[in-house]
Amino acid sequence: MDVTLHLAQDPDADRLLGRSPLAALTGMLLDQQIPMEWAFKGPATIAQRLGADDLDAHEIAAYDPEAFAALLSEKPAVHRYPGSMAGRVQQLCRYLVEHYDGDAEAVWRGVDDGKELLKRLQELPGFGKQKAQIFLALLGKRLGVRPTGWREAARRVRRGGLLPVGRGHHGPGIAGEGAGAQAGDEGGGESREGREEDGGVTGAPGTYRGRVCGPRAANRAAGEGPWRGRRPFSDGFRRLLRRRTASPWLRPERLDR
Repeated sequence: MDVTLHLAQDPDADRLLGRSPLAALTGMLLDQQIPMEWAFKGPATIAQRLGADDLDAHEIAAYDPEAFAALLSEKPAVHRYPGSMAGRVQQLCRYLVEHYDGDAEAVWRGVDDGKELLKRLQELPGFGKQKAQIFLALLGKRLGVRPTGWREAARRVRRGGLLPVGRGHHGPGIAGEGAGAQAGDEGGGESREGREEDGGVTGAPGTYRGRVCGPRAANRAAGEGPWRGRRPFSDGFRRLLRRRTASPWLRPERLDR
C-alpha cells in the first residue's frame, strides 16, 4: 500500500494515508460530524504528537486513555469531540491488536470476496454498515483492493432501491459520506433516482397548477414523498422565490402566481 490520496488536502497527511493502512482506517473513523479534510488530517496530527512517522496500533492501544484524550485535545484539536474520538481510536487499535496482531492491512489482505471484506470492516469498532461500504469503495477505487464482488458489496440500499456505486452526491463534511464522494466513480455515491429523503426526485420535470416546474417541486405540489399530506407552496413561499431564487426549475414564472 503506497499510493497518493487526496483526502486531507495536506501533502504530508495525504502521503501518510497512502502508505499507512492504520492511518486510512483512523481517518475513516474520524470522518463524522466534521469536514472530511479535518478528519483525514487527524492521523498525521496524532503521529506527529506521538513523535512518530506512522501510527502504531500497539502503542495507541496501550496508551493511557486520559493522556491520549489530552493528546487529541491539544490545539488544534483532532476532532470536534476529541475526548470521545480518542476512546474510539483506542478501541479500534485494541481490536486490531487482538484480532490482527496490530496489522491494519491484514483486515483486507488475502480476502478474495467482497462480502467477506465488508463483514470484516463492519466488525471494526466505530464502523457501521454505511461507513464500511464507503471505506470498501475507497479501497477498491483508490487503493487497488478489489476482491470479487467488491462493487456490489459497496453499494448502499435506500427505500428507493439499490444505489449505484457512482460519484457521491454530497460533498465533504457530511458524516461518513465525504470520503464516499472522494472515492471517485466507484465511491459509494448516490443517484437522483429513488432518493426519497431528498424530495422523491425522479429526474423528470413535472407541473404545478398547469405550469412546468422541477421534479422536487412537482412532488411537493402533489403531496408525494416527504411532503405527503402537507400543503403545497404557499403564497409567501412563492413571493420569496420571486425575489431570491436563481434555480431554473423554481423561477417565479414557472410557479403559480
